[in-house]
Amino acid sequence: MFRRQSIDYQSVEFKERPKNIILLIGDGMATAQVSAHIYWMGVGKTVFEKFPIVGFQKSHAYDYRVTDSAAAATAFACGQKTTLGAIGVLPPDNHPCPTILEDLDRLDFATGMVTTCTATHATPACFIAHRELRAFTEEIALDYLRTPFDCLIAGGENLFDMRPDKLNLVDSLRMRGYVVQHGTSFKNLPLDGTKPFVNFTNAMEPLTASAGREYLPRATRLACNFLQKRSKKGFFLMVEGSQIDWAGHTNDAHWLQAEMADFEKTVKAAMDFAANNGETLVIVTGDHECSGLGLTQSELHNQFKPAFSTKVHTATMVPIYAYGPQAQLFLGIYENTEIYVKIRAALGFDTFK
Repeated sequence: MFRRQSIDYQSVEFKERPKNIILLIGDGMATAQVSAHIYWMGVGKTVFEKFPIVGFQKSHAYDYRVTDSAAAATAFACGQKTTLGAIGVLPPDNHPCPTILEDLDRLDFATGMVTTCTATHATPACFIAHRELRAFTEEIALDYLRTPFDCLIAGGENLFDMRPDKLNLVDSLRMRGYVVQHGTSFKNLPLDGTKPFVNFTNAMEPLTASAGREYLPRATRLACNFLQKRSKKGFFLMVEGSQIDWAGHTNDAHWLQAEMADFEKTVKAAMDFAANNGETLVIVTGDHECSGLGLTQSELHNQFKPAFSTKVHTATMVPIYAYGPQAQLFLGIYENTEIYVKIRAALGFDTFK
């Protein structure tokens, strides 16, 4: 379990290589969103300022300079560029690409995902599914029966048990040995690591942070402790702050502020685990920038005014923050596909084997 007192992150002595990988993705989060968050919180008070290693990734897709979450997350998951809307498949013929989650499952790592959107949304789908288009959400749900994983905390239960094809994938998951629960109390889950589990937080999309959703930091702590018990080899956990992007699409600064504050707590939960564990690599990035956010002069002294230039994504480079064993690999400027490559290098594995 975590120590609750303040941690001096810089004084931690790490193993040479990580056993565990925690990849945190702020959907729609780039430099402007992090900058706004730092000024809203107060300079020197955020977890982002405590990372010793910062790099930048180029987020463009295979076919467009401005990407979407599907193409970007496929690049993270597979280490190769794909077309807009593609989920774990590659051009020109949409053949499936093995994902980092699937790679590590085959090597007996425990794997899991935690997100504030539906389980079939683009980012989580790219780590576990292989479909031509992100819109094929019912088909993406079927892929959760084909790809082994140890834990999932996400919305979207209706896509599993209220389907037009009348299939009940919740029953199918239970038949495969999963404990399936609902809500955000996280009660009656096999937290001793004896069984895999799925916890649906909502029938469809979870609430916004400003409307009372607060499970992401707690779920991240829970998943780390659970996955650590599931495998002596190590674990891979993907955590997504999904609704940073949605705030950008609506140009809602108050929504953005609440989502960034929630993601701050989530990143801190991962950092605390890594600092106490000593063999966990934490990687934090966004999949793309959303809204062309600018921080302009405010009428108030020493304040800024959020200025949105669009309601869609942009091609702005995205920062990457790294902490833990082999964090230095993430220095520099590189393609988003390098995140997959660098994770494997950190673990000591050949790139595409």
